[in-house]
Amino acid sequence: MVPFQEIPDEMGTNGSQILPTSERQVRPMTKLEPHKQQEVWLTAVELAGGKVPTGRIVKDVVQRIMERTKIPNTYQIGEVCQILTKDNPELRGKGGCWAIVSAVNDFSCTIRVWDGEYTIGLQHLKSYNYLPAECEQMQLISDACGGLRLRINRVYSSGLEESVQKFLESLGKLNRASLTALEEKLLKVLESKIRD
Repeated sequence: MVPFQEIPDEMGTNGSQILPTSERQVRPMTKLEPHKQQEVWLTAVELAGGKVPTGRIVKDVVQRIMERTKIPNTYQIGEVCQILTKDNPELRGKGGCWAIVSAVNDFSCTIRVWDGEYTIGLQHLKSYNYLPAECEQMQLISDACGGLRLRINRVYSSGLEESVQKFLESLGKLNRASLTALEEKLLKVLESKIRD
């Protein structure tokens, strides 16, 4: 549905309307109410200097309006969440992994995962709705894994073979505080090879 049938003529330059020329320009607005869609389009045209805006400009305006109208951040420090990657290249490979909230901001949270901390938008988190005792248990696992994370980070690099990278990533995503005997041996072998 294109939300521009009732937009007044005075919106464009010289009395002419500036309308979308592709579906990519309209797609980001489908999440909004029609009156908000008009506001987005007018703002995007203005940002584009009175010309037809790109899809990127429209998406940025939609994001600003959504952030402005969002409900407050209800996450809490120590809460255990699932990561949802949703168009965030920084989170590639972490979709579905668990994370612990370490800071709460207006429209984002800082989370701890196996390979460090990230500040991400609320749309990239889903609470597991664990009870406080369960969150504490996951916190203990995370803290115990801290030493493991340091070991993994010392060995991990983009120059490693893909299979080795995947193995190290899988160790970092474990939901337990210790390695099996075989996992420990494999990690020690990698650590010794990297030091050489």
